[in-house]
Amino acid sequence: MLVLNGCRRAYGYEAGYQPGNRTGCLKGTRESVLKEIECWTEDFERSPIFWLNGLAGTGKTTIAQTIAERVFADGRLGASFFCSRNSADRSNLEFIFPTLAFQLALKYPDFRASLIPLLQSNPDIVHDSLRDQMQYLLVEPLQSADVLTVIIIDALDECEDEDPVSAILLVLGQLVSEIPGVKFFITSRPGGRIMNGFRSPLLKGATDVFVLHGVERRTVDDDIRRFFKHELSGLVRRHDWIKGWPTDGQLDLLCRRAAGFFLFAVATVNFLDHKFLGPSVRLDTIMQSPESTIHEGKVGLKVYANLNSLYTSVLRAAFFENDADDDAILRSFLSAVVLPANPLSLSAISTLMSIGHNKTPLHLLESIQSLLALPEDHNYPVQPFHKSFADFITDPTRCTDRRFYISTDYHIEFVLRCLKLIDGSLEKNVCSIPDYALNSEVEDLSKKIKGSGIRGALEYACRSWHKHLIATEGRTADVISTLRSFLEQKFLFWLEALSVLGAVNDAICALNTTIEWLSKVRPDR
Repeated sequence: MLVLNGCRRAYGYEAGYQPGNRTGCLKGTRESVLKEIECWTEDFERSPIFWLNGLAGTGKTTIAQTIAERVFADGRLGASFFCSRNSADRSNLEFIFPTLAFQLALKYPDFRASLIPLLQSNPDIVHDSLRDQMQYLLVEPLQSADVLTVIIIDALDECEDEDPVSAILLVLGQLVSEIPGVKFFITSRPGGRIMNGFRSPLLKGATDVFVLHGVERRTVDDDIRRFFKHELSGLVRRHDWIKGWPTDGQLDLLCRRAAGFFLFAVATVNFLDHKFLGPSVRLDTIMQSPESTIHEGKVGLKVYANLNSLYTSVLRAAFFENDADDDAILRSFLSAVVLPANPLSLSAISTLMSIGHNKTPLHLLESIQSLLALPEDHNYPVQPFHKSFADFITDPTRCTDRRFYISTDYHIEFVLRCLKLIDGSLEKNVCSIPDYALNSEVEDLSKKIKGSGIRGALEYACRSWHKHLIATEGRTADVISTLRSFLEQKFLFWLEALSVLGAVNDAICALNTTIEWLSKVRPDR
């Protein structure tokens, strides 16, 4: 098990299926698509791959979670990987196969017995090409295990991939026929490289396709109405509100504005569920916002328009509730939710973003808690409840109220805050490791790291400051001055911190990024 635990993979419980990670479908909704997928998971004579594609906000991840729960209950779920562009690990294609292999090894003893010797003889396989990863980490151990199993990859389009055809799908097309007892359920938006991958000859005949936004609108509207009635009746009970609210007319309007997108319905319910303001007051805010007829490209569906209106209503209510002086601070804290390479906890946000002022993020972020996942434990990450919120608030064509817009200027703020935190926190041998000892020789290294204070905001600053540097465009003199001070005074201490964190490769990336950025902003040097 030590070999497995040391295997490079996406860390954190959110990468794979775990009860409670995400919310599944409300009972009685999405029945046609769930039935279609379940029939496919049970029939191993059918195609080895099922692609559920759908536009943003149509509920792909919720369906994937429901399928994972049901297949897990039947004992057929082998592994799952829920991609997320909000996470460096979960948006990295190179983490998918090692993470799936780790989960499969925990479930199937024969798979584990085949995988461990391979990792012992070739521990660098997790860094090899995607094809070699799948061949040695999945195909060969699965052939030895001889199991019937389902593997789920959700939101594949959220992984960074510069190839014109999805690199993962190319590999699946080449190797999936070698593991006939394994089925891959994949969800994504229907765009670019993913579409090209499924159109390739290797996958075209090996894939069942379900177009989620192609489901009959009346069926989807009925499901959304059922969802609204269920969730809003719960609000009535919790708030001891007047029975009969909302009215049928109000439900009709909400369903019409949802325009077939469950995301709108979920965001609306979150907004209405306020600690202090009555649900009807907030519903009136939504009702008073204008409906739009803007369409997304060539697709005749209101994908963004009404969602933009809803997000604007939520933010206007939040900014109205706060003092005017807090607007800029709230926007700063919001940037700490939507811009980081990896989600930050409330504690880390408080440490990093409070440099320069004495405000803490909890009270201000609570004013928009309908748009965020705010965990009770302040050491757990804060994330937008849906990626579309980050898209909205960082897009000036969608977020037209400049009080809320998060511009690229906030990357400058991140760089400066990260480097200032490093400057004020790092010192020589911060983990008190004995002289000349290798990290591997320190038995209580994890305890020393925890006691040093490196974890949290400081770890993020050390590992990710350069990811914001490359996105900066202004205040060049300030950034260069702070960067020079960091390199002259804290460079070795920074390398030492990355070493104990097992993240020395981040230093190489950071230095390469710095050179690239300097050549861009100072081309004459």
